[in-house]
Amino acid sequence: MAAPQTHDEAVAAAHRLAAQLEPGAIQRDRDGAAVIPHEALAALDDSGLLAITIPAADGGPGLGPRTLAEVIRILAAADPAIAQIPQGHFLMIDVLAVHGTREACKRLYGDVLAGRRLGNGLAERGGKHAQDLKTRIVGGRLDGVKYYTTGALTSSWIGVSALDENDRLVLAFVARHADGVRVDTDWDMVGQRATISGTATFSQVTVDPSLRVSYAEAYAVPQQLGARAQLIHTAIEVGIAGAALRDARDYLRNKARPSSEAVRAGAVAATDDPHVRHRYGRLASRVRAAEALLTSAALTLEEVGLVPADADAAARGSLAVAAAKAFGSEIAVEAGSELFTLCGTSSAAAKYDLDRHWRNARTHSVHDPIDYKYTHIAAYELAGIQPPNHGQL
Repeated sequence: MAAPQTHDEAVAAAHRLAAQLEPGAIQRDRDGAAVIPHEALAALDDSGLLAITIPAADGGPGLGPRTLAEVIRILAAADPAIAQIPQGHFLMIDVLAVHGTREACKRLYGDVLAGRRLGNGLAERGGKHAQDLKTRIVGGRLDGVKYYTTGALTSSWIGVSALDENDRLVLAFVARHADGVRVDTDWDMVGQRATISGTATFSQVTVDPSLRVSYAEAYAVPQQLGARAQLIHTAIEVGIAGAALRDARDYLRNKARPSSEAVRAGAVAATDDPHVRHRYGRLASRVRAAEALLTSAALTLEEVGLVPADADAAARGSLAVAAAKAFGSEIAVEAGSELFTLCGTSSAAAKYDLDRHWRNARTHSVHDPIDYKYTHIAAYELAGIQPPNHGQL
């Protein structure tokens, strides 16, 4: 399917895809890495949504953060694992837009416009810190082991971070099924199970020089790549929060019984209980606030642009997303837990799989520590200290 050309078209396409994804979300959660969700991923690839951020100059619609955030939020409310699959994909599109060669953009964007997906091979385990990379490119050959490779298993291309012969950080795009590429299904987390973000191993993989990007330069100047990537993570959290609230509402209306205390106070239905109403109203307000912060952050990134004018503009975009991500992560975890307080003992039955909301939120929310986000916001507002110019804020 061709890429949607406007915000409204993209949102409509997201709602159509969400309607396809939601009925199978519980089973995909239960299956985890044991069953690759080929059908759901095919629906994602066929939706046209993978191409919405490709620049107009490269044949795409050039839609921005406002559209992307809303699309991901809608998909995450249906199935946050499938919504997370293209997180690295959209980061790669942004990196190519700013730092990619014309040949790389033509080749990779062409594949994306044809419905193919970009996976990621960025994170590693076992180093002293997250940037302690062991993956190397020497003599045009790539060697290394990556983890948290969301989307790589079923992608067409994988963007792999590595150090080159001069210890400079580069991003190399290699074909998923190239000789020497192996992607495993050893993903075993309590939540976000269907992302299957396990180990990818690269053994003497040939790297096309035209598909190498100087990744060190991406974060050596004021940038919004990190903020835009974090915006997607924010939309996933906010989508999970909305889904938990939706399922709590449905359960309260259709399945929950009033407690004995509520009956003695005159309640006929669970929704008559004043304490249920208070808790639900409080939670609904907080979820709506998280949604508003997500929208506000996306609009700030629209204003700042993919290439910010200066460090102040970059800081403004990063901090707007930091606030939305920190608050949204907290509310997603809260909503996934508060659901059971609202709905009662029977709602914890395994057949409903309502615990997936908390498990998904808890697993995804620790992607990076939110305490630092609040600290950076305070440092900027109280002392004028700009946040660090890296990808995790």
